[in-house]
Amino acid sequence: MNQIRKLPEELINRIAAGEVVERPAAAVKELVENAIDAGATRIDVTLRDGGLALISVRDDGIGMDEDNLRLAVERHATSKLPDDDLLHIASLGFRGEALASIGAVSRLKITSRPRGGNAEGREIFVEGGKLHDPAPAACQSGTTIEVRDLFYATPARLKFMKTPPTEARHVRDALERLAMAFPDTGFSLTHNDKTVLELPPRKGGDGLLQRLSDILGREFSENAMPVLLEKEEAALRGYAGLPTFNRGTSQAQYLFVNGRPVRDKLLSGAVRGAYADYLARDRHPVLCLFVDVPFDLVDVNVHPAKSEVRFRDPRNVSGLIVRGLRNALEEAQHRAATTTAQQALHYMSPKQPQHESSAWQGGYSQDSAPYKNLKGMEGAAYRYPRNGGGQNLAASSAAMDLPPSARPPQYAPAAQENTDTENIVESYPLGAACAQLHDTYIVAQTADGIVIVDQHAAHERLVYESMKADLKNGSVKSQGLLIPEVVEMDENAAEILLQSAEAFAYMGLEIAAFGAGAISVQATPAPLGQVDCKKLLRDLADEIAELDRPLSLKEGLDEVCSTMACHGSVRAGRRLKAEEMNALLRQMEKTPHSGQCNHGRPTYVELKLKDIEKLFGRR
Repeated sequence: MNQIRKLPEELINRIAAGEVVERPAAAVKELVENAIDAGATRIDVTLRDGGLALISVRDDGIGMDEDNLRLAVERHATSKLPDDDLLHIASLGFRGEALASIGAVSRLKITSRPRGGNAEGREIFVEGGKLHDPAPAACQSGTTIEVRDLFYATPARLKFMKTPPTEARHVRDALERLAMAFPDTGFSLTHNDKTVLELPPRKGGDGLLQRLSDILGREFSENAMPVLLEKEEAALRGYAGLPTFNRGTSQAQYLFVNGRPVRDKLLSGAVRGAYADYLARDRHPVLCLFVDVPFDLVDVNVHPAKSEVRFRDPRNVSGLIVRGLRNALEEAQHRAATTTAQQALHYMSPKQPQHESSAWQGGYSQDSAPYKNLKGMEGAAYRYPRNGGGQNLAASSAAMDLPPSARPPQYAPAAQENTDTENIVESYPLGAACAQLHDTYIVAQTADGIVIVDQHAAHERLVYESMKADLKNGSVKSQGLLIPEVVEMDENAAEILLQSAEAFAYMGLEIAAFGAGAISVQATPAPLGQVDCKKLLRDLADEIAELDRPLSLKEGLDEVCSTMACHGSVRAGRRLKAEEMNALLRQMEKTPHSGQCNHGRPTYVELKLKDIEKLFGRR
């Protein structure tokens, strides 16, 4: 039997380095956090070969004298636990291992001079864990740390590194996350002598949003909702993107706890739950949220890389995020992302003719392609006279029976016809309906542009919100069928539905067994109007099978309500009268979240007049 022995100090340091410094980005994160804790107002990071050849972090913080410089590279030495209380950590760094771990696997040089006074600068070297005595150095106040040949003392680790550009991207991501948490600090990143990131200090009340715009782009700031909520001892702040401003992954979700960037399943799950009503399951919101809790209610010392935390009351924190985000979403009302208009303009931009450079000068003839596309549509395009009322609106031939929830009393069709159109345009954000194209899209004129509405997506959201409101107040009203409809399906699907019959009844859908593999539909949710029971039941069976559990009265109802709402909404290809189109617009304006359907797609696109004029060369 091998005898137990104590490992050499150098090997202990290298093992610790493997936990703390897994790649260049981890080393940069530790060094930049130290600079922030040192009160730096400017931090400059320089890389060579993705950080494997060189990492340099320069700050203008408080600096260190010779004694502190010597202690800084020792294991378990830190200035950030004055009371030795691991439950009260007010800084970003706390483990006391970063510099010692980095020095154990690289060639480390630290140059520092205390801020103010006549103190002299000092520098210290650590090579593969071997410490050299401090020596005088000419330098400015603050600290510069150079890490050369990362992992030279553990060459096997180099085999697991990615290409230099990939490693540099990881460094940039880590730096950007810290920059979000400290907008009043300036940051820069240079890779192989090229500046790839320059973030000036952003101060003032809108400093955070300006910093987020610097990093995430102007599109984010244009489509961001402020999030602010306090609950008991916890507080939530930040910005979240509109549902229609989404991504295919969750990589653009930035979460912080007491200023620390974290990747925490509890927080991510709360975000997913808050947006569940507004996004498809494969789409993710873009956001930056800060959770602030008392230090003794969160344990930040549960992961070597400080990327995970543990809350004393996780349900309170989760509820804080869900409620804060839903409050912001409710405030957004029918607002949709500006990117939908930009995408529409991109698709609509005319291609420059290859052989007829004068096409724009001479205009289009009646035989040109744009004109041909309008032929046969005379009955579909309606135009409001500048001096007339809505009585000249042409109406489509088929009627739409909007459910009562979608017919606001103050905007009944009769009242609409006697209302001056120009007043409608000026008074309502979504304007006045002018036309229905391809029996699917409503075109409306607004005060400064036009709006194009997807009638099915819009009404789907209206029905869904109506059903949710009914559920909140008790249960969804049902509409009994004069003759129950029998739907035949496979026995497994029928059994899945019957196990959830009580929950369905709560939502206005009453079903009962009708022999093997058959279900009798006795009543349907009133907000849905007339529905295809067979298709509805089959879609619901698929939905519940995917949830992998029968529905209860407390869970899963929102998902199923969304499926039901899709069946009760105005379908594409259905002609609407002018008053019906306007009723839909008015209901959208007063219904929360009507800017996107239940799957996160936009329900309308707004084009400003100035953008339309650009399409035709008027600007």
